Amino acid sequence: MGRALVEERLAACATLLPAAQSIYRWQGQVECSTETLLLLKTGSDQLAELEARLLALHRYQTPEFLVLGVESTGHAYLEWLQDSLRPG
Repeated sequence: MGRALVEERLAACATLLPAAQSIYRWQGQVECSTETLLLLKTGSDQLAELEARLLALHRYQTPEFLVLGVESTGHAYLEWLQDSLRPG
């Protein structure tokens, strides 16, 4: 999934953190499962298309999709990120 999103230029980078333990409530029950956390670096212009594509690719009925703001970043990193994304 991460590779597809980077290849499609909806994300500049995908970082996978395996073996994340998730405890959550689902359909009235408390569940526990081991998951891989996928962090995607993208721009605001790509958010709508990225979310739609993620929902199409993901096997979960309700995958986690959080958008976290960035207070600051290095100029070179921001330039690389923008160059790596599909124009919005």
